[in-house]
Amino acid sequence: MKKVFHVMYDDDEKLLVAARELVGKGIHVNEVYSPFPIHGIDPVIGIKRTRLAITSFMYAMTGLTIAVSFMWYTMISDWPMNIGGKPSFSLLENLPAFIPISFEFSVLCAAHGMVITYLLRNGTLPGMPATNPDPRTTDNMFVMEITTDSNSMNPEELETAIKNTALFELSIKEIK
Repeated sequence: MKKVFHVMYDDDEKLLVAARELVGKGIHVNEVYSPFPIHGIDPVIGIKRTRLAITSFMYAMTGLTIAVSFMWYTMISDWPMNIGGKPSFSLLENLPAFIPISFEFSVLCAAHGMVITYLLRNGTLPGMPATNPDPRTTDNMFVMEITTDSNSMNPEELETAIKNTALFELSIKEIK
């Protein structure tokens, strides 16, 4: 039988101090739910640095490739036109004219790709089930989730250690 502790705090500093205390005792914190980002909580509970910047770069390079390929095809290969005396037989000679559109399309692809990736990664796309343990965490409360299966302590010791922090409310659920 697995127990899930949802420890609620009414201040982000209290949660940060409690997380440091509990992690110092060897307790693993699974997740923290808060209405805004808590600066400094990631290294305390062991969250690794995100790779979203790498995905953003890949989306931008995809957009750049699509934009340059499309402009090459339309302006040089398929229907070359002499616009303003620009040569229409080489991509390299036309590249300065392609830079604004290439940049804008790269930003467009990176932005849209990042929004979709962020929503998928966090499970917050419309229609996805919510994982928030308490609706008050979207307003003014902070919840730390701790499970017994990710900790070596028995549930009674874990509960005692949690109650020694400056908690506001404690919810314990048993899951099979």
